[in-house]
Amino acid sequence: MRTRVRSLIASAAGVLLLPLVGGGPAVADQPTMPGVTQACEAPAWNAGTVYVAGDLASHAGSEWRAKWWTQGETPGTTGEWGVWENLGPCGDPGDPGDPGDPADPGAIAVAPYLYYGWGNPPSAVEVMNATGVEWFTMAFILSSGSCTPSWDGQRPLTGGIDEQRINEIRAAGGDVIPSIGGWSGNKLGESCQDATSLAAAYQQVIDAFDLQAIDLDIENTEFYGDATQQRNIDALAIIARDNPDLLIYITMGTAVSGPDANGLRLIQKGAAAGLDVDGWTIMPFNFNGGTEMGQDSIRAAEGLQNAVRAAYGYSETEAYQRIGISSMNGTTDQGEIVTQRHFREMLGYAQEHGLARLTFWSVNRDRPCTGGDASACSGVPQQPWEFTGILAEYLD
Repeated sequence: MRTRVRSLIASAAGVLLLPLVGGGPAVADQPTMPGVTQACEAPAWNAGTVYVAGDLASHAGSEWRAKWWTQGETPGTTGEWGVWENLGPCGDPGDPGDPGDPADPGAIAVAPYLYYGWGNPPSAVEVMNATGVEWFTMAFILSSGSCTPSWDGQRPLTGGIDEQRINEIRAAGGDVIPSIGGWSGNKLGESCQDATSLAAAYQQVIDAFDLQAIDLDIENTEFYGDATQQRNIDALAIIARDNPDLLIYITMGTAVSGPDANGLRLIQKGAAAGLDVDGWTIMPFNFNGGTEMGQDSIRAAEGLQNAVRAAYGYSETEAYQRIGISSMNGTTDQGEIVTQRHFREMLGYAQEHGLARLTFWSVNRDRPCTGGDASACSGVPQQPWEFTGILAEYLD
């Protein structure tokens, strides 16, 4: 699966599969052909939902019916005499709307960050309808004080507002990539004392939402510490082994020339561990000032490509297909201005080389300012969702 996904990523814009059109009866009257599955009409199974007899759910490419009351029992794991009755396969393998299906590598490349623990978060469905973006990177999974994952270190992993928003996005045909880490808060990579327990925390997040991808946003003390870097890499190696179809992204800061010594060390640790990262992603901003943020971002990405190629022994083309850019729209924390023109420069670079990831921080800020709240606007003149719309062109 991972080889297939990467070969598709090389196209940069994904692959659109169109059905053959011809004469014959209406679609509703056509019989199901052998080997062809129907679309999953039931909502995706959710570990926090209570199901009663007769309730339907889709999971892992099949539709299921509950025989009696159940909660948290995964379809397909309860056996022939268990609570879930398998009604047969469903879903289009290229449809990212069913979380049981493989991710569409074209659609998933553009997954802007969305943070429900910050300011006045926008409606993800509104952004989807306005721009065509289908995926969001949801921030942030942190530790609730021990080796236990939670949203923002405060909100429950399931059963709260974050799960509600995920369900809304999926119901609208999209999906999410939870981002683990970030700059502040209690990091799982520091709260969990060894790679095994850290991997178990990651797996809890993966299982809770039947995920197709995760983002490890390794910053601040996690990024600087040799031991925490190694613990994260070793945990991800366990996750990659146990979830062979899962896409793994690692996001980190950068210098204008590319990854600094900490970033280079992290990439080299990944290569030494045999960790097959789907997208090493840099955040090319907060350079302590800069005016040509598009070209500076491209310079940083070139440095990343060189570092990944050297560490893994990839060809130049392979290295480009395993790197990404995660920019910041508008005014950065250090006063740089990332404009729409700069986003278009990054878009052109991604289109030229077929990058695995092209995203930004954040959808929360992709709006014109009315009161100067940095959590709710970009700080530059713009139309609502304009930066998202620019990167969405990568999907065309």
